[in-house]
Parts: sequence; structure tokens; C-alpha cells
Amino acid sequence: MLFYLSTFLFFVYLKIARVHKKEEKLNTLTIIQHTLVTISTTSIYFYGFTHLSWYIILLTSFVFYIMAALMVTVVQLGIFIDGKPQFGISMLYKYLPVLTSGIIALSAIIWL
Repeated sequence: MLFYLSTFLFFVYLKIARVHKKEEKLNTLTIIQHTLVTISTTSIYFYGFTHLSWYIILLTSFVFYIMAALMVTVVQLGIFIDGKPQFGISMLYKYLPVLTSGIIALSAIIWL
């Protein structure tokens, strides 16, 4: 179950990071975050391919990719109440370090 949660969080992180890269400049902190997430995700997928069926991994990855893309698109379009944005994409950028630490923690827990 933790494998699926970490895979979903990775795709959410990936979509937010892609939008962040298009809108703002990369600095060394975000490059370090991207590197840590890449290493953690590689270990998560290595665990998945050694313990689960490959077609299950591909199917869930496809579904999670679509879900994450739709979630980020909804936030990009904006959630407005009375003409004022309540939750925007700039607010999601603040959660990138939290997502990074969550993915790293889940990858460590999976391997224990």
C-alpha cells in the first residue's frame, strides 16, 4: 500500500515541479530536491518491480499520472469564491519540500 501512495505522491510532485520550472527559475535547492526525489523514486520502482507484477505497476502509474495531471490542472485554472482565488498554484509551490520529505520517508519505510 505504501508503494502506491509513494507513487501517487511522486506524480503529484512531478506535475507541480514541471509547472514550477516553467514559471520560475531553478535554484540549487530545487535541483537538490529533484535529485533526492529521483533517487527515492528509482528505489521505489526498483522495489516495485522486484515485489509486484510489472503490468500492475504500469497500470497504476498510468492512472496516477492522469489523476495528478487533472489535479494540478484544476488548481492552475483556479478555485474562486466570490471572484477571489482561494487556492492557487503559487500556494502549491510551498508544499514541494513537504512532498520531497514525504517521498523520501516513504521510500525509506518501504525498504525497511
